[in-house]
Amino acid sequence: MALRNGAWALPAAAARLGAPRRPRSSPAAAPRPPQPAERGAPPAPALPPRGAARPLPPPPAVDFGDPREAFRSKSNAELLRGLVVLGLCAVGPLVERNRELLLLARRVLGQPLFERLMKMTFYGQFVAGEDQEAIKPLIRRNQAFGVGAVLDYSVEEDLTAEEAEQKELDSCTSASEKEMGGAEQREKQYRVHRGFGDRRGGVISARTYFYADESKCDQHMETFLRCIDASSGSSEDGFSAIKLTALGRPQFLLQFSEVLVKWRRFFHQMAAEQGQAGQAALETKLEVEKLQEALANLGIATKAESQHWFTGENLGVSGTVDLLDWNSLIDSRTKLSKLLLIPNMQTGQLEPLLSRFTEEEDLQMKRMLQRMDVLAKRATETGVRLMVDAEQSYFQPAISRLTLEMQRRFNRDQAIIFNTYQCYLKEAYDNVTVDVELSRREGWHFGTKLVRGAYMEQERNRAAQIGYEDPINPTYEKTSEMYHRCLDYILEEIKHSRKANVMVASHNEDTVKFTLRRMMELGIHPSEKKVYFGQLLGMCDQITFPLGQAGFPVYKYVPYGPVNEVLPYLSRRAQENRGFMKRANRERDLLWSEFKRRLFAGSLFGPNH
Repeated sequence: MALRNGAWALPAAAARLGAPRRPRSSPAAAPRPPQPAERGAPPAPALPPRGAARPLPPPPAVDFGDPREAFRSKSNAELLRGLVVLGLCAVGPLVERNRELLLLARRVLGQPLFERLMKMTFYGQFVAGEDQEAIKPLIRRNQAFGVGAVLDYSVEEDLTAEEAEQKELDSCTSASEKEMGGAEQREKQYRVHRGFGDRRGGVISARTYFYADESKCDQHMETFLRCIDASSGSSEDGFSAIKLTALGRPQFLLQFSEVLVKWRRFFHQMAAEQGQAGQAALETKLEVEKLQEALANLGIATKAESQHWFTGENLGVSGTVDLLDWNSLIDSRTKLSKLLLIPNMQTGQLEPLLSRFTEEEDLQMKRMLQRMDVLAKRATETGVRLMVDAEQSYFQPAISRLTLEMQRRFNRDQAIIFNTYQCYLKEAYDNVTVDVELSRREGWHFGTKLVRGAYMEQERNRAAQIGYEDPINPTYEKTSEMYHRCLDYILEEIKHSRKANVMVASHNEDTVKFTLRRMMELGIHPSEKKVYFGQLLGMCDQITFPLGQAGFPVYKYVPYGPVNEVLPYLSRRAQENRGFMKRANRERDLLWSEFKRRLFAGSLFGPNH
């Protein structure tokens, strides 16, 4: 699709066969010869070829400063509620003690009156309803204004900090480590630490699950299945969000993450020995012969053994091995516990991360993968896209890898499984480019949600106190640069292959404007539904609704659940809005403008707005 004479034009039938693929060796588009307009000659008139589809009109301009358009969907009562709630979220002392105040209000008012008050204020602002039937009116009304839904069942177990710490310590420590010790020999980042056992600390916008037992994980899976069904039954082209820490023992995620990181680090150490230190992940290529010599010298594998590795996986035929080839070697392990093998540079051996696995631990890992499989199959059957949320950096390598495996299976014809990339991570661009390249080589549809990240404060504190390198970009500005860099790479991929899909999950108006500009420049029309936008329910309506009314695919993250059981979510939502309202008063100012417009127009106290 291209922009011709001010109109969006669908490509001709020949072009639908697909643009030439970019070479595997480089993520950049192949250079092209200068065009006439670039050489100074007058451009040739852009005539659509015979058989081309009728040009599409450009989408309407999007105005994020028009309060009437931004809040057209809101009743007068909802407008007033937004003013009150967002105003309260900007009061620091109130927000800091919000949990205690909520519990006090429940004791003083009693449950029925407390629930009514919450539905008129915070719950009504940020939560869609108590169950999948109660949320349908809001979802349908938003659909009428071009806004879809990402359903998110936001119930959490209400644990004390001590209970959460103990659950985390128990579920992240293996049986052999409990019995024989040895956890201290693992890397600091991938060990459980009591001081950070309560993963809710410093987290403002993500629900948290703690492992209890396998039956509880089965319950979470059933909840996610109901959420997928609710999304299918209440909206078209819907999404449903899941978290992998809800589906199994986090010990597996922690240990598999350490293996993946060490396996990748070993590749880069080998690259440094071949004079390729500091290169971008996709551009680093090891010469197979030198790699085999190094593995033999370290005593990790003889030349014959490593040759079997590569030929068995059909790798290294070009004489080089890149990071994707190297990572694929992990796939050749059969028993899941054998995945947890790492090359040790000191001893020169492929060593198990743990001295031994119990049969139950091996079963627990298999059950986590089985639950993921059940959810992915249900999503495929019902036509719902499955959004796998990102989590802490010490879990994330495993979460991303397991999500990638689901994408390889279920994204053959369209993007059903979406991974999430946190752009506050220093390694975000490398992660995105490597995964896009894998999808390109294997021919499946890449689906992603880009976020800045929800765990910054916790991640920084943990790295500083425990003593490992901070994985987070140093400033908000650097994170925004990373976000735009990752986004631009994916948009370029959409332009070239039309097999990538991205949700721009951001409340940052500049990021949304950047996306709209790049879509126009690259000829990506909103009707293709390759680029989605996402904001949280109750926040940034001045971004969401103008996008929806202009024809762009845009979604609200829609939490739902009983009042008492979503109180932890509401507490964090208030905290997030405090930070948000301190950074920008734009939404509150627009709310006031629309409130005054309706007041002076005489519609504020009428039956309609």
